[in-house]
Amino acid sequence: MHRCWMTAVLLLVAVPNAWAQSLLPGFDKTAQFDEQVRWTRLKSGVRVLVNSPVNWKTSRRVLVIYATPNGNTIEQTLGCAASKEVDWRFDIQHVAAQTRRLREIATGHDIVLAVVQAPQLSWPTFRREQSGAGTIIRELVESLTKEFAADSVVLSCHSGGASFLFGYLNAVESLPASLERIVFLDANYSYSDEDRHGDKLLTWLHGDAARRLVVVAYDDREITLNGKKVVGPDGGTFRASQRMLTRFRRDIELTERDHGPFQQTSGLEGQVQFFVHPNPDNKILHTALVGEMNGLLHGLTLGTDLETKWGAFGGPRAYTKWVQPQPFANPLAVQATVPVAAPEVRLDFPARSADAPTGLQFQRQIAELPRDQREAVVLREITSGNVPEFLRRLKPIRVDVTDDAGAKHGATYFVMSDYLAIGTDEDFFRVPITPATATAIADKLDASLITAKISDDVFAAAQVKLDPKPLTKDRDAVSTFWQHHQIIEEQLRGKPRDLLVAGIKKDVVLTNRLKEKPHKVAIYGWHYPDGRPIQSVYVGHVDWYVDYSHGVRLMSQQIIVDGRSLKVSDVLKDSRWCSLLSSEGPIDAAEVVRAASWGR
Repeated sequence: MHRCWMTAVLLLVAVPNAWAQSLLPGFDKTAQFDEQVRWTRLKSGVRVLVNSPVNWKTSRRVLVIYATPNGNTIEQTLGCAASKEVDWRFDIQHVAAQTRRLREIATGHDIVLAVVQAPQLSWPTFRREQSGAGTIIRELVESLTKEFAADSVVLSCHSGGASFLFGYLNAVESLPASLERIVFLDANYSYSDEDRHGDKLLTWLHGDAARRLVVVAYDDREITLNGKKVVGPDGGTFRASQRMLTRFRRDIELTERDHGPFQQTSGLEGQVQFFVHPNPDNKILHTALVGEMNGLLHGLTLGTDLETKWGAFGGPRAYTKWVQPQPFANPLAVQATVPVAAPEVRLDFPARSADAPTGLQFQRQIAELPRDQREAVVLREITSGNVPEFLRRLKPIRVDVTDDAGAKHGATYFVMSDYLAIGTDEDFFRVPITPATATAIADKLDASLITAKISDDVFAAAQVKLDPKPLTKDRDAVSTFWQHHQIIEEQLRGKPRDLLVAGIKKDVVLTNRLKEKPHKVAIYGWHYPDGRPIQSVYVGHVDWYVDYSHGVRLMSQQIIVDGRSLKVSDVLKDSRWCSLLSSEGPIDAAEVVRAASWGR
């Protein structure tokens, strides 16, 4: 009998007790729907949300793994109702609502949805920069399959999420028998004959007639944004789809026909299905293919008896009643909080001299200085104590993690409430500086630069979150430094100085990537109100480059882990504790600074 996972055959097998219970270990019930969720973050920084039914109907479980597109969080990918209060990305994919619609009509199995997000909101970046990325992806798929005892697995993605799928494809010699469906939703940019993608896919398809490969794309060759072409002469999913079809035609027969507004190409009695929109109006259909046109529902049900029961491919939305009013909460972000009770920790700056220049005076002093002289003057002023009082009193941040053995650990560390500045509480100047100057200051104060994870923690815990205010002209000029400082001060008008502030600059950070990129500065962050950073970890600028958007937020070397006082540098490089402070594994700060060769 055809065993395609969407065939609605009610299996009269007793559901194991472990799955029949209301909630699975580590899961929480959602407020509105009959479902349970669990959030986790791997040592690599990969975030995973698992969403499953509370009450299991059968013993047959289908695991759908969906990789987020570039720039999108799990929360945005899951979706919610459009409103002025949420980012537009929450209203484009609606993976949660489409899954709920499918659960509504699928009676022969239970669907578990796992949404996976790269730490820098980019699976291509993760694969390029994370050592062993392919192994991490393969082991994640394998562990989810085993944990949920999935009878069949679906790998699906949108846009850059395909890099997760191709990373998995590259990491295995052959695709496993448990994998029953692959769905590319305008995502197959990185298809490669050289990497044997076509060979592996065809071998997998020939192994079982129930397997399906579904590709949805559109003619994106001529689309423009702000007057410029979006894709290059060799890029886009239209060209990638043609490369895939050219490869398949060498081994199998393909037929073509119209399917609504799409051109459908099929092979292997429907196991291979391509839907390419000709896009006669030259519109950007990249996200419309997923949400507006019900692309995920189409990809998940094609070739089954549910194919025509949920709605129509091409629209209108078939899942409207399943869209939740508010976004999913992000418990991994809110784990970082400002605790009510914590010891007072200060940075040991010298006392400020009464005749030291104020912020405005200092800005005038350095306005025309060459960069090297400016850095030397900044270093002298800060290390001599010309720093506002409010920056000396550090803010505690509480974080909690669960280690691989399931044990929970908590820590409190201490960060500056704002960015390094010169002057008084009433008249100061946030001055962007090089990592060499920042490190020299930190060394004198028994302090440390922060990491990208700490930048995320600070934003999550911040008592004041401001909208980023980017500037475009003369980015590395002191006059622009001052202009941006004034913009921030206007945003903060009327707010107390002793609050933890975020959303105003990119952070100069510590990262292992500097070991491979000497003489570079690493920057990260400048978060939007929804928690998404403008800047993923970037090490492209030479280490003497500084612009208005860079900020240095120091932290004390003191950290309290499970009630014990330790050093941040020791915790960072210890594999047992590093996840408290790092999303990229252990970081030996001294080794990173040596390898970066800042200022040498």
